[in-house]
Amino acid sequence: MSSLNTDFSELMERVRAGREFGHASFEPIFYLIFHPQQILQVKRQMPAWSAKLRNEGWDVHVFSMAAAVQEVFDEMPAFIKKTWEKQDAASPLQWQKTNGSLAEALTKKNALQDKLEAKLTELESKPNTILLVTDVEALHPYLRIGSMESQLQGKFHVPTVFFYPGIRTGKTQLKFLGFYPEDGNYRSVHVGG
Repeated sequence: MSSLNTDFSELMERVRAGREFGHASFEPIFYLIFHPQQILQVKRQMPAWSAKLRNEGWDVHVFSMAAAVQEVFDEMPAFIKKTWEKQDAASPLQWQKTNGSLAEALTKKNALQDKLEAKLTELESKPNTILLVTDVEALHPYLRIGSMESQLQGKFHVPTVFFYPGIRTGKTQLKFLGFYPEDGNYRSVHVGG
């Protein structure tokens, strides 16, 4: 656990430095990268980290990807949900089709991305605000956070920390959950991994 706490402390040093320098082209996007086996440890540590941030004067907001994914599914029209249930009952082992339909629901009209963007917009002018994006593993097998990050470029006005379960394979390359192909399309500061 000490390595997670050490990584979190280093990440917060970088958040503070980024906020102080305020580079014109710098978007305050940070990733705390941890091995997928540490997902539960990170969840257990989150209340302590949030409390520490509040004690340091931060206005802490949390955006749960798992909750946002569930909201998108819950907001689907009843006829679509019934279609999903009917197709699943007819072919319960066709996970690729099921996952394809669910992924489409999340990405169609940017449904999931729009939820994160709305949260970023809500926090935009609030001083000393930090957004913690948790439960990123809930995006599997539908999409990866790097695609959302790139689509939201220019929208990050408050420090945003993504808690990323994966493996770091280079300065900017990450393997989501440790088994997805390497992805280097991140424009963020990475700590840990």
